[in-house]
Amino acid sequence: MTKHQVVHIEFSAKDPMEAGKFYADLFGWKIEVLEEMNYVSFDGGEGPGGGFPEVSENTKAGAVTVYISTDDVEASLAKAESLGGKILVTKTEIPMTGWFGIFSDPTGNAVGVFQSLPSE
Repeated sequence: MTKHQVVHIEFSAKDPMEAGKFYADLFGWKIEVLEEMNYVSFDGGEGPGGGFPEVSENTKAGAVTVYISTDDVEASLAKAESLGGKILVTKTEIPMTGWFGIFSDPTGNAVGVFQSLPSE
């Protein structure tokens, strides 16, 4: 059974590279540029890591999205919807990593769920 822990946090950024440098300089976070995904990620050491998605029509400036682990993205999204949430992003593959989906809770907060690939 999944413990539903926070596993990833995203801070929207007008310039993801600049945001990565800012947080690396501020907190000493390790920054990695994932060019194939057009994404900048961070590793803060202990606790969850995350990334800096570029501000867009779907990612507003000031948005912070927290991702929670799950064993089944589709089931978690369906349950959130049955409890009054709204599905914003259906199950989507992250190549060689797993899947994610995003819902909004009844207040309007965007929350992600993440399912990693099975360990071999």
